[in-house]
Amino acid sequence: MSTLAHTMMTAARPTENGLAGPGELDRYGYGGQPVADRVGPPSWDGSDADLGRVGRRTAGSRGRGLHGQLVQQLGQMIVSGDLGADRPLVPEEIGQRFEVSRTVVRESLRVLEAKGLVSARPNVGTRVRPVSDWNLLDPDIIEWRAFGPQREDQRRELGELRWTIEPLAARLAAGHGREDVQQRLGDMVEIMGHSLAQGDALTFSRADAEFHSLLIQLAGNRMLEHLSGIVSAALQVSGGPAAGCDRPTEASLSHHARIADALAAGDGQAAESAMRQLLTVHPEVERVVPAPREH
Repeated sequence: MSTLAHTMMTAARPTENGLAGPGELDRYGYGGQPVADRVGPPSWDGSDADLGRVGRRTAGSRGRGLHGQLVQQLGQMIVSGDLGADRPLVPEEIGQRFEVSRTVVRESLRVLEAKGLVSARPNVGTRVRPVSDWNLLDPDIIEWRAFGPQREDQRRELGELRWTIEPLAARLAAGHGREDVQQRLGDMVEIMGHSLAQGDALTFSRADAEFHSLLIQLAGNRMLEHLSGIVSAALQVSGGPAAGCDRPTEASLSHHARIADALAAGDGQAAESAMRQLLTVHPEVERVVPAPREH
């Protein structure tokens, strides 16, 4: 095992707070959070006096401040439909419900407005916007949809999007002989292999996410690279703890290794083919990934 692979695998080990050390894989700590911690109990008009405190405990598990926590809670409530389109959002009421200051409410609503979830207009106030106005490529909205009532649609759409983006990225990446990135791809495969043998699904999923992010970077297309955050979000919400391939298996490990080998050999067609096979390696994924069309 290379020094880099060993260092990153050690950094990926979950500790008491879910993350440890300064490794690259720490960026994907959210994959280790249980689903119950990702989505708080949406409510607005109910009589639960602890609603605001519940929301803060839920979001607090991700290390956010009050501002980020309120964005998380309100975003979940909007995406789940608990706060429907054209619903007025009164800052004073929000502040009282969630026990936060006017400044926190104001900044949170600005973030939600930037995501297309709400709009603020003079003499009208702040209202929830329809789904057609949402920035559906925003990683937070992807997450909220994937663990809410729209989860089946979200996961299907993400699968279709990955089917479009990643085979192309694999083919383009084969034309860029960046040995440093290719070495890192090999390291990720090595980490996944060791994690599979150890039954360490969390480390497997983090190395998987890093693998796909590196591959898109290697493609050398700035527009594709801009979508790498979407692919990372898709990997995190696509199904079990090892979200990238639904679960660690020898088959998924083999396909990752084939992709890395094809890239090292500069064989774009083989890299694209291996990526398509990876994306359809499980029956659960085959239901959301369209089969190649016959011509």
